[in-house]
Amino acid sequence: MTWQSTLSWQNAQKRANILQKIRQFFNERNVVEVETPALSQGTVTDVYLDAFSSRYGFLTDSSTDKSIDMYLQTSPEFHMKRLLASGYGCIFQIAKAFRHEEAGRYHNPEFTMLEWYRLGFDHFRLMDEVAELLKTILNCSESLQVTYQQLFIDYVNIDPLVATREQLLGLITEKNKLSDWLIIENDIDILLQFVFSEIIEPKIGNNAPCFVYNFPKSQASLAKLCPDDDRVAQRFECYFQGVELVNGFNELTDCKNQYQRFQQDNLQRRKLGLLEKPIDNNLISALNHALPQCSGVALGIDRLIMLALKAENIEQVISFSIERA
Repeated sequence: MTWQSTLSWQNAQKRANILQKIRQFFNERNVVEVETPALSQGTVTDVYLDAFSSRYGFLTDSSTDKSIDMYLQTSPEFHMKRLLASGYGCIFQIAKAFRHEEAGRYHNPEFTMLEWYRLGFDHFRLMDEVAELLKTILNCSESLQVTYQQLFIDYVNIDPLVATREQLLGLITEKNKLSDWLIIENDIDILLQFVFSEIIEPKIGNNAPCFVYNFPKSQASLAKLCPDDDRVAQRFECYFQGVELVNGFNELTDCKNQYQRFQQDNLQRRKLGLLEKPIDNNLISALNHALPQCSGVALGIDRLIMLALKAENIEQVISFSIERA
């Protein structure tokens, strides 16, 4: 163990300059910076996300001898949507987020996230704004936009919306990427995500940011379904130079639909032998009150700075990695 920072003084100054540029970008567009709690009584039900938890025993409506679980937020999304439902206009936040995952080249369990919401925007208009921000910070080329379905057809000649387990395993075998856990995997979404990350993703966004949109609805529980094809939802991601940078949605505003999707997540968790997660009832109440039509997006600040500084590891752009925290 060592006490020293993994972020050099030179890079710390460059990081500060980038954060200043981001704030200026939103200030010029009248998007207001907000701050929300890192701790919450609710958390995400997403099967593929795990939050850090703690215990707290001093809520006014809790018994004196019983503490409750509190969760460090995997993103500020739920709190920010509650602000929007309270009557806020367009907002952004640069916040710490926490995910109980293994550290790696592009991920630290505690990281910095930029999240913003635009009232009246659909996901296409928000993609355009994200592209403007990337050009501002990275001085990169014009972005490309392509559907999830088209990428699969172009690169592996499979339609992901009707793909069978046999087709996907056949492709994985053909690409010499089959392993024991895949042979027994029955979840189509997991197989699709494996094909996307291992076979398709390395081929996109190498020269210019690539926005992928209209993901299968089973992979977008917080997004509206597409009106012309309810098999897909209005979610997008952006990839650039081997890095997954952005995840955005045309936000689901129907509280009953959202509650059902959270329940479906927990049903899937049970099937996989995972613990169910408490549904954030404050978010459901906010949606019931009325979340305005909006699109929102989360962008990994540390990954963005890695690209800007041409850093090889996330440790080079954060003060202390998890190993030195």
